[in-house]
Amino acid sequence: MAEQSNSTPPEQSQPYPGRSGEMTPEPRDEMRDYVGRDLLAGRRALITGGDSGIGRAVAVAFAKEGADVAIAYLTEHEDANHTRKLVEQEGRRCVLIPGDLSDRDHCASVVQQTVQELGGLEILVNNVAFQKPVEGLEELSDDQWEYTFAVNIHSYFRVTKAALAHLREGGAIINTSSINGLRGNKTLLDYAATKGAINAFTYSMAQNLVDRGIRVNAVAPGPVWTPLIPATFPEEKVGSFGKQVPMERPAHPDEIAPSYVFFAAERLSSYYTGEILAPIGGETLPG
Repeated sequence: MAEQSNSTPPEQSQPYPGRSGEMTPEPRDEMRDYVGRDLLAGRRALITGGDSGIGRAVAVAFAKEGADVAIAYLTEHEDANHTRKLVEQEGRRCVLIPGDLSDRDHCASVVQQTVQELGGLEILVNNVAFQKPVEGLEELSDDQWEYTFAVNIHSYFRVTKAALAHLREGGAIINTSSINGLRGNKTLLDYAATKGAINAFTYSMAQNLVDRGIRVNAVAPGPVWTPLIPATFPEEKVGSFGKQVPMERPAHPDEIAPSYVFFAAERLSSYYTGEILAPIGGETLPG
């Protein structure tokens, strides 16, 4: 992996949901130096929010480990097609499923399309997310609160519920949480609340599914340089993004994706369920 520098990105902004190619610097999210070991050979994975950022890096890492993938995303067709190209370069299949995962029916549809196109499903990565900072609760509208919950936790519930009809013993569910779900965030009130809910959902589903041999874990990253950042934060906050952690920089998605490989690969994590792995750049938490 390329040497990391203690630097934060320059100030910038772009419309939601953001595009990787318009970011400065472009995020490292293609797993170029990653060497697979067939840890996921023959497996089939669905990754929500898989067009860019962490989702893209996970899709490429899974492909390098031998998995076919389906990626669900909103409208970022250019990013999604680039991810598909990266996956296909590894000799694996990639199915693109656009649409709004805040919609109840679409959540079931992405699972149905995945199974239909790939022939089955062994790994589910719930990764899609929305955030919009506010100065205080008075500024947080009912519409934003409800949309954030619809995308960030209701989709996890609905996609997981649909996937359970297809997952068998040895299957894996990996949820994307956040440092903000572990210690809160004063301007991401609704987002942090959904991430806390994801943690509890992960703990509970791990207990619920252990007898079926399906493992459920979560990855809770700290600051990561993805399109969501310039698309949702004010320019001045983008310019200092990640500076607060001991490493004094945000992670790149390539640095986070191996955590998902770890949880997906039974050879590596067969005794792990109900765990939250937190790559957070040296920040420590009580407890």
